[in-house]
Formats: sequence, C-alpha cells, structure tokens
Amino acid sequence: MPQRRIITGRSQEPRQRFAEELRLLRTQRGDTLRKLGERLGWDWSLFGKMEKGETLGGPEVVQALDHYYGTPGLLLALWELAAGDHTQFRERYRRYMALEAEAVSLWHFAVSVLPGLLQTPGYAREVLEAGGLRGKELTQQVEARMSRRELLLGDDAPTFRTILAEAVLRTPLQDAAEWQVQLEYLLEMSDRQDLTIHVLPQDAGLHGLMGADMWYLLLPDGRTVAYTENGYRGELIEETSPVLRLQQAYDAVRDLALSPARTRKFILQMLEEVPCEPST
Repeated sequence: MPQRRIITGRSQEPRQRFAEELRLLRTQRGDTLRKLGERLGWDWSLFGKMEKGETLGGPEVVQALDHYYGTPGLLLALWELAAGDHTQFRERYRRYMALEAEAVSLWHFAVSVLPGLLQTPGYAREVLEAGGLRGKELTQQVEARMSRRELLLGDDAPTFRTILAEAVLRTPLQDAAEWQVQLEYLLEMSDRQDLTIHVLPQDAGLHGLMGADMWYLLLPDGRTVAYTENGYRGELIEETSPVLRLQQAYDAVRDLALSPARTRKFILQMLEEVPCEPST
C-alpha cells in the first residue's frame, strides 16, 4: 500500500520525510553533497546516506545543518520524530548531547567501557547487544554512536582527554578480530594532537571517581558542566559547586594515571596479547 500523502506531496513516514527535507534543502541551495561536506566539516558520504534514509546521523550533525540552512530547530524536530522514543539518543541524553556538540574541550573518565567517541562499530555493537538491544534498534543505536565520532574528526574538533581505568582495556570483546581493530583505532586516535589518552593502573588504588563514567564539558561561554553515567541512568550537573568538586577529583585521578607515552606502550602490549586466529 503506498504511503499516504498530504497537500505537499511529501511522505508522512518520519524517517523518509526527514530524508526528503534534507535533499530538498540542499538542492534548493544548489550544493553538491561534496560541497556540503566541505562547508560543514563532515565526510560528504554521511549526508548522502542521510538523504537516502540509510542513517539518521547524530544530533550534532543535524544542528549544524539547521544552522547552515537557516532552519533553526526544524531539522532537529524532524530528526527527533524520525528517531522515535526508542531509537537514537534517549530523552535523558539530549540535553547533554546538545552541550557536547558545542563544547570547546572535553574531559572523560571511563570505569569499564570505552567512550562512544572512541568506539569502533564492532565494539559498539557488542556493548549495545550486552545491554539488551536487538534488531533494528541495535543497528540504529550503532549508527548513532558512530555519528558521534565525527565530533572528534573535523578541523574544528574540540580537544579531548580521556582516562581509562585499566579494566577497560582488560575486558576484550568476544570477537578477537574486532578487539584488535578497536585497539588499533585507539592507537591511531592517540596520535592526534588534540586528543590525549591515559590509562589508570589497577594498582593506583581507591580514588574519587569510582563507580561511574564522568564527562566534563568546557562550553564557549567559559562554563564547565559535568555528566555522570552508570549502566542505568545519567545525570547532567550544571551547578558550579559540585562541578568544581568533581573537577578536583578528576585532576587527582589524572595525577595517578600513566602518561600518554606509557599509555601507548600499554595499548601496544594489549595488542600483543590478542589471541591469533587459528590457521586453516
């Protein structure tokens, strides 16, 4: 049965409507996909996939498109309708995601899982599957997580520092080949001038950030906000006093962590320990 259409002749299916609007706005402006990618700093193929309905992209990409086309909030609203209540980023993350997209610097601490900004598709899929996602929702969540990585890859990417508890790198994927790809990606990203990776050794002992992942975002207006997240919920913290205490705890943990150079050697050691595939 064909899609029901209204006066505009455009689809009423949210995902398809979102893709149609993206194509219409670009063609009206006279841009090619490649030119759009150059203007906004993302790989042009991402916009092609979005216009075909193959991916929704992430909120930071959609916000950039809204700004570029002069349609404040329109595309983001269509994106949210397309994403639905159970796909892409859940409601509790949206305020954080909006702030992350505009941050000029990010600091992070990981208890047990790599940050989404540094995950490969294989790692993201296995982590999300462990959390109970399946089928279409799993695929869309992996796509959403991969779209977040674009935040660190543009020319105007914010500086990013992450401290990984040793347990993060001592917990491999079930698929040894995917785990190798993930470790190699960490090494590749550690070469970037605007990205710093530390490992916090297990023997560093107790510290002030145990029990939850932490994010700290430095915003353009000079404010810093924090976001704490465990396996069940996340909380955005914007009040000055608790953010300051958490920053002090982060600084103390960074003092206990390995230097970037020693961290690189640690990751190389982890790579050497990845089991080889049996020869056939």
